[in-house]
Amino acid sequence: MTLRNLIVGAPLTKAGLLRIAAAMSTKDAITNKLREAFSPESLDVVDESHLHEGHAGHRPGGETHFRVYIVSAAFKGKSRIERHRMINSALAAELAGSVHALAIHAQVPGEPR
Repeated sequence: MTLRNLIVGAPLTKAGLLRIAAAMSTKDAITNKLREAFSPESLDVVDESHLHEGHAGHRPGGETHFRVYIVSAAFKGKSRIERHRMINSALAAELAGSVHALAIHAQVPGEPR
């Protein structure tokens, strides 16, 4: 069953939302939450789980180690630590659950790398 089949033609109920969430990958959930929270100019979520096979937190099937590159005006005037805290807060459920490690590169538009 595809995500499209879960959505099209059925009224959106709590059970429907749960089925959609179950069908969504961790990478998709992270991407959606960051888009919703920060309206980024650019966003790239990279699953690096394959680089950590045999290390702590790795599970078969991956989706445990991620790197986020995000550029958003929401970070203007915020320190690097404040930016990381904002992202960690937005992804609290994932960090408390399936995500073992998250590397963050958060910038404001026009800020040099």
